[in-house]
Amino acid sequence: MTAPLAQMQGTLRFVRYAFMPNRLRYCGGDDDRTLFDYAVEASADRGLTPLVQRFTGALPYLQLIARANGIPDPFHERVVEAYWIGNELLDGVEVRQLYDALLERFGKQLQGRTREIVLGKAPAGARPHHSFHVLDVHRRLGELESTLETLDRCRVSWGRVTAIEGSELVVDRQPIVLDEGKLALGEARLERVVRQLDGKGFVEAVAPGDWVSLHWGWVCEVLEARQRRNIERYTRRHLAVANETL
Repeated sequence: MTAPLAQMQGTLRFVRYAFMPNRLRYCGGDDDRTLFDYAVEASADRGLTPLVQRFTGALPYLQLIARANGIPDPFHERVVEAYWIGNELLDGVEVRQLYDALLERFGKQLQGRTREIVLGKAPAGARPHHSFHVLDVHRRLGELESTLETLDRCRVSWGRVTAIEGSELVVDRQPIVLDEGKLALGEARLERVVRQLDGKGFVEAVAPGDWVSLHWGWVCEVLEARQRRNIERYTRRHLAVANETL
């Protein structure tokens, strides 16, 4: 049964960001081709819902954001945007709510000083944003290599399109670097990123000068000016939070 498209826009946006880590087998189920087809066609039915619920890394954050803001659907478009990009819903999550959510989820999984560090990020100013999970939680769980390159590719970043070359874009993008022992955004540099597989992708209407969001080297969507500011704002925020216990 096909769901009203308006009700599924948030779920489809979630897929835009979740597709590539799923394809790389970092999260979700074995569903990358199906997820890709849903997003390319920009259509959804009830069969998509159980697929996105397999993303057990992101889902608790979505549920927390939705619950704290009185939104019934964790895949509501504004909730999904808050997690991947950032918006005002993140400020609707109280410090205690984030602390309790981290305690419930990771309290037994993490031990000793590592547990104290992760739980302490809530009062230190963290928000339930993807950049927080990458920079301060994910790397402490030992699920991915804790290298600078991995952190940089795993976070959602942004780049300004300078050229379109078939299935790739050339973008000007700021990587994460180490600056005097601290994580920081480095000078922007030109990079090639992938926008299509087998001639299909999520971003077709794109032009030089546009800003796009990127996840694991994959182009997720074209960003509005507000969204670009927000993703940079929350990334810088969580770099600062991470640097307190680097």
